[in-house]
Amino acid sequence: MPYLNSKLLLDPEREKHKLYLKERGRERVLAKSEKPANIVRKRLMEAGFVEADDLPGLGMEDIQYLMKFVYKTEALSNPSADEKLEIENFEYVDLSGRGLKVVPVPLYPHAEAILILSLSRNPMLDIPLDFIQACTTLRELRLSMMAIKKVPQSIRHCKTLHRLDLSSNRITDLDDAGLDIPSLRYLKLQNNGMEKLPWYFPRLRALRELNISNNKFRQLPSVVCKITSLLDLDISFNSIAELPEDIEHLASLEKLVMVGNEVTKLPMHFSALSNLRYLDCRRNNILDVSAACVLPRIENIMADHNALHAIELSFGPSLHSLDASHNDITQLALLPGPSHLRFSLQTLDISHAKLSSLDDLALSQLTTLHALKIDHNSIRALPDSIGDLTVLRHLSCSNNQLYALPAAIGKLQKLERLEVHQQQHIRAARDDMGMLVPPDCAEGPSSPPNGLAFPPAARSGGSFNMERKTSAAGSIGNRALPPLAYSLEKLYLGENRLTEDSLHPLTLLRGLKVLNLSFNDIQVIPSGFLKNLAYLEELYISGNKLTALPTEDLPSLTRLKSLFLNGNRLQSLPQELGKIHELSILDVGSNMLKYNTANWEFDWNWNFNLNLRYLNLSGNKRLEIKQDHKAAAVKSKEGIEKNLADFSSLESLKILGLMDVTTTFVNIPDDNEERRVRTSLSEVNGMAYGIADTLGGNLSMFDLVQPAFRDRKNEAIFAMFGRASHIGSNKGLSRFLHDHFLAVLSEELDKVDQSQQVNVQHAIRRAFLRLNKACHDFLYGGGTQVRRPSTVSLSAHPTDAADASSFRSGASGVVLYFVDRTLYVANAGNALAVISRQGNAELLSRKHDPFDKAETHRIRQAEGWVSPKGYVNDDIDVSRSFGFYFLFPVVNARPDIAVIPLTELDEFVIIGNRGLWDFVSYQTAVDIARTERGDPMIAAQKLRDFAVSYGAEGTTMIMVISFAGLFKQDNTRSRQPTLESLLPDPETYVSRRRKDIIINRDILRLEDEVPAPQGHVCLVFTDIRNSTHLWECNSGMSTAITFHNNLLRRQLRFCGGYEVKTEGDAFMCSFPNVMAALWWSLTVQIQLLNVSWPLEILECEDGKEIFDDQGKLIARGLSVRMGIHCGTPMSDPDPTTHRMDYLGPVVNRASRISGSAAGGQIMCSADVIREINASIYGTEEPTEHTQAQSPIAIDAIRRIGMKILPVGEVKLKARRAARDGDAALQF
Repeated sequence: MPYLNSKLLLDPEREKHKLYLKERGRERVLAKSEKPANIVRKRLMEAGFVEADDLPGLGMEDIQYLMKFVYKTEALSNPSADEKLEIENFEYVDLSGRGLKVVPVPLYPHAEAILILSLSRNPMLDIPLDFIQACTTLRELRLSMMAIKKVPQSIRHCKTLHRLDLSSNRITDLDDAGLDIPSLRYLKLQNNGMEKLPWYFPRLRALRELNISNNKFRQLPSVVCKITSLLDLDISFNSIAELPEDIEHLASLEKLVMVGNEVTKLPMHFSALSNLRYLDCRRNNILDVSAACVLPRIENIMADHNALHAIELSFGPSLHSLDASHNDITQLALLPGPSHLRFSLQTLDISHAKLSSLDDLALSQLTTLHALKIDHNSIRALPDSIGDLTVLRHLSCSNNQLYALPAAIGKLQKLERLEVHQQQHIRAARDDMGMLVPPDCAEGPSSPPNGLAFPPAARSGGSFNMERKTSAAGSIGNRALPPLAYSLEKLYLGENRLTEDSLHPLTLLRGLKVLNLSFNDIQVIPSGFLKNLAYLEELYISGNKLTALPTEDLPSLTRLKSLFLNGNRLQSLPQELGKIHELSILDVGSNMLKYNTANWEFDWNWNFNLNLRYLNLSGNKRLEIKQDHKAAAVKSKEGIEKNLADFSSLESLKILGLMDVTTTFVNIPDDNEERRVRTSLSEVNGMAYGIADTLGGNLSMFDLVQPAFRDRKNEAIFAMFGRASHIGSNKGLSRFLHDHFLAVLSEELDKVDQSQQVNVQHAIRRAFLRLNKACHDFLYGGGTQVRRPSTVSLSAHPTDAADASSFRSGASGVVLYFVDRTLYVANAGNALAVISRQGNAELLSRKHDPFDKAETHRIRQAEGWVSPKGYVNDDIDVSRSFGFYFLFPVVNARPDIAVIPLTELDEFVIIGNRGLWDFVSYQTAVDIARTERGDPMIAAQKLRDFAVSYGAEGTTMIMVISFAGLFKQDNTRSRQPTLESLLPDPETYVSRRRKDIIINRDILRLEDEVPAPQGHVCLVFTDIRNSTHLWECNSGMSTAITFHNNLLRRQLRFCGGYEVKTEGDAFMCSFPNVMAALWWSLTVQIQLLNVSWPLEILECEDGKEIFDDQGKLIARGLSVRMGIHCGTPMSDPDPTTHRMDYLGPVVNRASRISGSAAGGQIMCSADVIREINASIYGTEEPTEHTQAQSPIAIDAIRRIGMKILPVGEVKLKARRAARDGDAALQF
């Protein structure tokens, strides 16, 4: 201080100056022991910088967006104290964030009138006793976010206080606070550093609500259990491992929130909480919640993300909602309760579990259910008792293994939403859609309930005419409609191999508003079908085989707003489409459109639908848009001639896709903050890419593609910025990131030596952080020139000043930076990138979720906190992001960065925002994209449509980038299919009906199975160790065997193997060569370690985790032994299964070699070892089959790595002698 006084020529005797720190909306005086340099360093690291970023140099720059030091006189330190307070109502006084050091003097005369006083976010260290004593009617006092370490001593004298908020401070104990205020009812202490509570807390006999979340408690303080008046207790995000038995004394407790702790069980005396109504125990390690379910007044239980597995529940009479999702549940049984009590459960969520079946009897008793969610299980069939749930409104059973829906589902009179998409097993022939018209509903209501009035065409089923099934359609019109016909509003049937023959039952669903038929085998929309669905608002029929639309039906869709037709075979669109005046979203991308605007009398033109907000024509390579001056003129109502090749009339247009479309002398709208226009080709640096999105409410996501980045042909950038939700999104902020990222990254890269990958990572991280700062300066600068205290050169963005909501807005970002065959992936937020590596999905980025343990710890270290709903400071749902400056640096833009050397095994990368990843798993997304990997544009559209069909709302954006061009000398390609290739086989016109076979959907999406190898082949036998015992004693075996079978079959498709047969849990497979067999065996053994096995399997002796001496995981879950042998067996097709079988000594030897292997071991014959040495190690002479080995398999095996362990002479069962040289493999 003396040094600063001398520099400023100040007289220390005349006025006193002090150093103030201003940050996070508050200002305080620095203590003498605090060092500004250390504070700057700490804050910069909290903001995302690291030591390698030259922290001292950064501290010399303008960092006012983070913090600010002010050296001033005390006379200026509290400007608000002496100013006249503009307070109209002195009963509620809000002085938060005023920079107050003391209570303003003008407030004293009105002290006795104050009921509520907020002093939060001020630097005052104490509150005068005389002021507190003058507040004779004070009921509520808020002192949050003041960085205080001790509670002001004067507060203990406020005897009228009912509510006290001390949250988000630095309080470590309350021993000297003296808060035993008799009248205190609500006390908020969250986000401090407390490890204990004071002894006097039981004196708070009036206390009703206590919040001690986000502290450092390792056990629930015993004094809490003595506050018998408590009604609401929040202990979330501590490190509590066990609840004490004394919790039984909280008999009045109505709400208990304990999210994010380490509790493993509920105490034995938990049943004493007879008044508990709400229990939130998410994200613990609880094994059983049955003690809570039977409480007499419990209404809501949230127990997702725990360790529940075998559940035997008996619901209390008041329980309305139970969320047990994201648990390893393998058994669900309902125990009968007292005979005089009825179940009242209305919502049951057991999704994302490991159930293989539902108990028929248990389900039949839950007749009060309104919503049932059983998604993401392994359920093979729904019990018939589903029809007893007569008040069910929402049934979601997607991502299971259902073969069909039961006919009883037609009894659900109140059903409004039915989700059955993404079933593992599906019928190859016509689906069982007749369940919508069950026989016992023939005498159902004949008029719509709830006042619904259908137009004449919709009331009569006779207008629905099938081209080959007119009689069937006519019969429907003569039957009384089932209740489901009026109640169901949303129906998702994507990817179920439906044909047009399966559609006629859907005409009965007259109340449908959303119908999704994407990615089926529909070739024709029957005439009259759409006319019966006059209430449709959203229609998805993308990814089928349509060549035309039913023109006579389109004018009937008067309420239709969204129409997705992309990925079909349409060559033109009918002019009648323009009669759907409410249409605002139209996607006809990746068709075969080829027409000109002159044919407007017959073909549709976008100028006929002036309400369009989203129009996608991308991927129609044959489409050429140009003005035809010879065509007949079209005039508007005002008599003005229209240019039908122009888009200027679409004033509401927000997104326009014209990628791969030829435009000649066409006025294309500008790409700006209000509108996204894509006109580029779908190839960058030899890499094909595609993009698809949905608009949502407003334009909030922006994609960025830059070929030849920095004028270097070997570099490219792909990125996206924004938020999927309208909450917290701002198009101006997202657009700023889009417009300026390249300049910032280029400058940072120019500063480093790129020969070192770590330098590139540092440059990318600094680019994210500096861009975040520049965006802050832009917003707070009123939208004018970006302030440039550093050397970053950013152009001004010509927009109006940002409104106040911009400061509470943010954007996630994901960036892919290609340098030759090296890929850098950086992300901040929940926009993620996933790579397909030989068909296996690998996450390249990290979701910044506040629930993540590491992120929660970082947030707490930066003085932030996480609310029970998973929001940072109860405001935002991501822990890292651009923007959200009111939470900075708790929420910052520091990215996670991955470096990936690309190889021939890498196929493509998918980047998307949470609109994709919240609804589609990483592996499912890769499987879906691989079905169209020859055309990334269609792959992206397919993923988008699947996300929508799975429930995605808001703005979804997806990009798919293919790596094929990086590994070909000739990067030229032709992705446009010919007409002949798109037409179905002529035989399908004769009969398209197939046999009723059952197919696993995940396998169906992969490559076709290789033909059965013959001649010299390699055989592999597998078997699960101790499987018989597991089947008899382990309830998780049913689910585990499904995981096992799916894994083996998936890898067979990738590695080129043929499934000969299975017997129980044993597989017999054949391969065309040894290397393919070895590749498959190694891959399976490695991936078995990473399967999400049921908890029962992992806890048993045969499935527990085992590590070697170096700490490497070598066993986990089901243990599979394998045996490999090669030779020339006799081929003999099985007359029953029609699959190839093999006979002879080669088969016998392979089977017995497998029997001699231990669990997790790959036992190989001498012939196989000889081929391994020749092809992998080169230690032996090539064999006669070495030339036939797969180069891809050899490369993959070398990447995996393995070691041969000779086992010497092994005597095989039923053989007189064994051959020398057999060996086991270690990997």
